[in-house]
Amino acid sequence: MTTTERYRSVADGFSRRLAGVGQDQWTLPTPCQDWSVRDLATHVVGTHRRVLCSVDGSEAAAVDEAADLTGEWLAARQAIEDALADEATATTTVGGMFGEQPFESLVGRLLCSDTLIHTWDLARATGQDESLDLTAVAQTGEFLAPIDEAIRRPGGFSAKIEPAAGADEQTRLLNFCGRAV
Repeated sequence: MTTTERYRSVADGFSRRLAGVGQDQWTLPTPCQDWSVRDLATHVVGTHRRVLCSVDGSEAAAVDEAADLTGEWLAARQAIEDALADEATATTTVGGMFGEQPFESLVGRLLCSDTLIHTWDLARATGQDESLDLTAVAQTGEFLAPIDEAIRRPGGFSAKIEPAAGADEQTRLLNFCGRAV
Protein backbone atom coordinates (compact mmCIF):
# COMPACT_ATOMS: atom_id res chain seq x y z
CA MET A 1 0.00 0.00 0.00
CA THR A 2 1.44 3.38 -0.98
CA THR A 3 1.43 6.33 1.41
CA THR A 4 -1.28 7.97 -0.68
CA GLU A 5 -3.47 4.86 -0.51
CA ARG A 6 -2.88 4.47 3.22
CA TYR A 7 -3.62 8.12 3.88
CA ARG A 8 -6.78 7.97 1.77
CA SER A 9 -8.00 4.90 3.67
CA VAL A 10 -7.37 6.48 7.07
CA ALA A 11 -8.85 9.83 5.99
CA ASP A 12 -11.94 8.07 4.60
CA GLY A 13 -12.48 6.50 8.02
CA PHE A 14 -12.22 9.84 9.79
CA SER A 15 -14.47 11.49 7.19
CA ARG A 16 -17.20 8.88 7.74
CA ARG A 17 -17.11 9.35 11.52
CA LEU A 18 -17.04 13.14 11.28
CA ALA A 19 -20.02 13.08 8.89
CA GLY A 20 -21.85 10.99 11.48
CA VAL A 21 -21.50 13.56 14.28
CA GLY A 22 -24.92 14.89 15.24
CA GLN A 23 -25.47 18.56 16.00
CA ASP A 24 -25.96 17.70 19.67
CA GLN A 25 -22.72 15.65 19.87
CA TRP A 26 -20.02 18.33 19.39
CA THR A 27 -19.71 18.94 23.12
CA LEU A 28 -19.56 15.27 24.12
CA PRO A 29 -16.40 14.12 25.90
CA THR A 30 -13.93 11.90 24.02
CA PRO A 31 -11.40 9.33 25.26
CA CYS A 32 -8.84 12.17 25.01
CA GLN A 33 -8.74 13.72 28.45
CA ASP A 34 -10.36 17.17 28.53
CA TRP A 35 -11.30 17.10 24.83
CA SER A 36 -14.79 17.36 23.44
CA VAL A 37 -15.71 16.08 19.98
CA ARG A 38 -15.21 19.65 18.71
CA ASP A 39 -11.76 19.83 20.35
CA LEU A 40 -10.77 16.52 18.78
CA ALA A 41 -11.88 17.58 15.28
CA THR A 42 -10.07 20.90 15.73
CA HIS A 43 -6.90 19.03 16.72
CA VAL A 44 -7.03 16.74 13.67
CA VAL A 45 -7.53 19.68 11.29
CA GLY A 46 -4.75 21.64 13.02
CA THR A 47 -2.36 18.70 12.84
CA HIS A 48 -3.03 18.37 9.12
CA ARG A 49 -2.32 22.07 8.63
CA ARG A 50 0.95 21.88 10.63
CA VAL A 51 2.15 18.83 8.70
CA LEU A 52 1.41 20.57 5.39
CA CYS A 53 3.24 23.71 6.51
CA SER A 54 6.33 21.63 7.30
CA VAL A 55 7.02 21.58 3.56
CA ASP A 56 7.65 25.31 3.27
CA GLY A 57 8.20 26.30 6.90
CA SER A 58 5.16 28.57 6.98
CA GLU A 59 2.94 29.02 10.01
CA ALA A 60 -0.24 26.93 10.04
CA ALA A 61 -3.45 28.93 10.26
CA ALA A 62 -5.31 28.44 13.53
CA VAL A 63 -8.49 26.43 13.32
CA ASP A 64 -11.61 28.43 14.09
CA GLU A 65 -13.48 26.18 16.50
CA ALA A 66 -16.75 27.93 15.61
CA ALA A 67 -16.29 27.15 11.91
CA ASP A 68 -17.83 24.26 10.02
CA LEU A 69 -15.29 21.67 11.13
CA THR A 70 -16.44 19.17 8.53
CA GLY A 71 -15.65 21.69 5.81
CA GLU A 72 -12.34 22.56 7.49
CA TRP A 73 -11.48 18.86 7.64
CA LEU A 74 -12.34 18.26 3.98
CA ALA A 75 -10.15 21.20 2.91
CA ALA A 76 -7.23 20.02 5.06
CA ARG A 77 -7.58 16.49 3.76
CA GLN A 78 -7.65 17.68 0.14
CA ALA A 79 -4.53 19.80 0.71
CA ILE A 80 -2.64 16.73 2.00
CA GLU A 81 -3.84 14.61 -0.93
CA ASP A 82 -2.78 17.33 -3.38
CA ALA A 83 0.65 17.55 -1.74
CA LEU A 84 1.10 13.78 -1.93
CA ALA A 85 0.10 13.83 -5.61
CA ASP A 86 2.86 16.34 -6.39
CA GLU A 87 6.12 14.37 -6.54
CA ALA A 88 8.29 17.37 -5.70
CA THR A 89 6.26 18.11 -2.57
CA ALA A 90 5.91 14.46 -1.56
CA THR A 91 9.68 13.97 -1.63
CA THR A 92 10.61 17.28 0.02
CA THR A 93 12.65 16.71 3.18
CA VAL A 94 10.93 18.08 6.27
CA GLY A 95 12.12 18.24 9.87
CA GLY A 96 10.44 17.96 13.22
CA MET A 97 10.49 15.99 16.43
CA PHE A 98 10.88 12.75 14.47
CA GLY A 99 13.92 13.95 12.53
CA GLU A 100 14.34 14.77 8.88
CA GLN A 101 12.31 12.69 6.46
CA PRO A 102 10.41 13.05 3.19
CA PHE A 103 7.01 14.76 3.52
CA GLU A 104 5.26 11.57 2.37
CA SER A 105 6.96 9.67 5.21
CA LEU A 106 5.71 12.20 7.75
CA VAL A 107 2.20 11.78 6.36
CA GLY A 108 2.44 7.98 6.28
CA ARG A 109 3.78 7.73 9.80
CA LEU A 110 2.71 10.62 12.04
CA LEU A 111 -0.34 11.99 10.26
CA CYS A 112 -1.88 8.60 9.46
CA SER A 113 -1.26 7.38 13.02
CA ASP A 114 -2.71 10.48 14.66
CA THR A 115 -5.76 10.46 12.40
CA LEU A 116 -6.33 6.73 12.85
CA ILE A 117 -6.28 6.85 16.66
CA HIS A 118 -8.54 9.91 16.68
CA THR A 119 -10.93 8.15 14.30
CA TRP A 120 -11.48 5.57 17.02
CA ASP A 121 -11.78 8.33 19.65
CA LEU A 122 -14.43 10.07 17.55
CA ALA A 123 -16.33 6.84 16.93
CA ARG A 124 -16.27 5.93 20.63
CA ALA A 125 -17.44 9.41 21.70
CA THR A 126 -20.34 9.48 19.24
CA GLY A 127 -21.45 5.84 19.31
CA GLN A 128 -20.33 5.02 15.78
CA ASP A 129 -18.55 2.02 14.25
CA GLU A 130 -15.20 1.68 16.03
CA SER A 131 -13.61 -0.67 13.47
CA LEU A 132 -10.34 0.63 12.03
CA ASP A 133 -8.47 -0.27 8.85
CA LEU A 134 -6.38 -3.29 9.91
CA THR A 135 -3.45 -2.48 7.63
CA ALA A 136 -3.31 1.02 9.09
CA VAL A 137 -3.55 -0.45 12.60
CA ALA A 138 -0.50 -2.64 11.93
CA GLN A 139 1.49 0.22 10.39
CA THR A 140 0.58 2.57 13.22
CA GLY A 141 1.77 -0.01 15.74
CA GLU A 142 5.06 -0.35 13.85
CA PHE A 143 5.54 3.43 13.91
CA LEU A 144 4.59 3.99 17.55
CA ALA A 145 6.33 1.07 19.25
CA PRO A 146 9.89 2.43 18.89
CA ILE A 147 8.88 5.90 20.12
CA ASP A 148 6.95 4.64 23.14
CA GLU A 149 8.64 6.95 25.65
CA ALA A 150 8.38 10.03 23.41
CA ILE A 151 4.59 9.75 23.11
CA ARG A 152 4.00 9.52 26.88
CA ARG A 153 3.83 13.20 27.71
CA PRO A 154 1.26 15.92 28.41
CA GLY A 155 -0.80 16.35 25.26
CA GLY A 156 0.36 12.92 24.05
CA PHE A 157 -0.78 9.45 24.95
CA SER A 158 -1.70 8.21 28.41
CA ALA A 159 0.01 5.29 30.08
CA LYS A 160 -0.28 1.96 28.30
CA ILE A 161 -2.99 -0.45 29.35
CA GLU A 162 -2.21 -4.15 29.49
CA PRO A 163 -4.41 -5.80 26.84
CA ALA A 164 -6.55 -8.79 27.77
CA ALA A 165 -5.26 -12.20 26.76
CA GLY A 166 -6.22 -12.89 23.16
CA ALA A 167 -6.94 -9.22 22.37
CA ASP A 168 -7.08 -8.43 18.67
CA GLU A 169 -4.52 -6.15 17.00
CA GLN A 170 -6.78 -3.08 17.10
CA THR A 171 -7.40 -3.51 20.83
CA ARG A 172 -3.67 -4.01 21.49
CA LEU A 173 -2.86 -0.80 19.60
CA LEU A 174 -5.54 1.20 21.38
CA ASN A 175 -4.40 -0.13 24.76
CA PHE A 176 -0.81 0.79 23.83
CA CYS A 177 -2.10 4.31 23.21
CA GLY A 178 -3.77 4.38 26.63
CA ARG A 179 -7.30 3.81 25.38
CA ALA A 180 -9.58 1.55 27.43
CA VAL A 181 -11.55 -0.55 24.97
